[in-house]
Amino acid sequence: MSLIQARGLVKKFGELIAVAGIDFDIHEGECFGFLGPNGAGKTSTMRMIYGASPVTAGEVVVDGKDVRHSTKEIKAIVGVVPQENNLDPDLTVLQNLLVYARYFSIPGAVARESAREVLDLFQLWDRRDSHTETLSSGMKRRLVIARGLINQPKVLILDEPTTGLDPQARHLVWQKLRYLKSQGVTLVLTTHYMEEAAHLCDRLAIMDKGRILVTGSPADVVSQYVGQEVLELQPRPEDREAVLSWLKQGGFDTEEVEDILFVFSRDSSSLPEPPGSFVKLVRRRATLEDVFLRITGRALRE
Repeated sequence: MSLIQARGLVKKFGELIAVAGIDFDIHEGECFGFLGPNGAGKTSTMRMIYGASPVTAGEVVVDGKDVRHSTKEIKAIVGVVPQENNLDPDLTVLQNLLVYARYFSIPGAVARESAREVLDLFQLWDRRDSHTETLSSGMKRRLVIARGLINQPKVLILDEPTTGLDPQARHLVWQKLRYLKSQGVTLVLTTHYMEEAAHLCDRLAIMDKGRILVTGSPADVVSQYVGQEVLELQPRPEDREAVLSWLKQGGFDTEEVEDILFVFSRDSSSLPEPPGSFVKLVRRRATLEDVFLRITGRALRE
């Protein structure tokens, strides 16, 4: 069942088209990811879902309500985790949650109970009386996610939830997000970490220049656009032409990026050992990052 549905969704900022008429469905209880390079339209899409940015054209329906006409009702069932750690440094950890709860008109006793629950979940209850400026960056990020749960949302929207976290903190957040999904919370996230998307997302959409290019499960899109196996080849200069000729004659699916050759295989047994000598020769499983780079390009985006 689609909990969130968009049809012909457009977002413009003056002459700039940030989102160019996209369609998507997000099912209840799943984790859905929006991936794409900087400026792809991911954050603009997310902000329209929960009514923080007005829709230019098209429609978004959340839990049966049109965001253009039912913004207040939609915000009541949505938790938001922004990219930045926008906590109040003058307040303690607990106070940050209790003050935020007022935006939802949550009674004080209920808010305190909910705050304890989410702080326990993210292992922050023992820091409840600490001011946020004394927290580590990982603790601040966990607190921002906990704050997004204070209204016990049906949908949790996460914009780059683990940016800047060390591996241990990132895995802790992943564990907690998987737990929330198991409790029926629908997760919608953007991330630049392909490993994160592969770990968390049931389905995802890869965006570029305001359009959705690919939709599907991580495993399905890897299989469809890359295959099973990748060879990364860096031939020695004297052997490069011979290797290129061998690849061409073999009809291999190949991408050339500066001095590295990427060879993609649908069948893990179909890539023989290449001839010649190499500075680098790596045979590995295909990943979501391969899909992302093939579809959106490898040029740096600012």
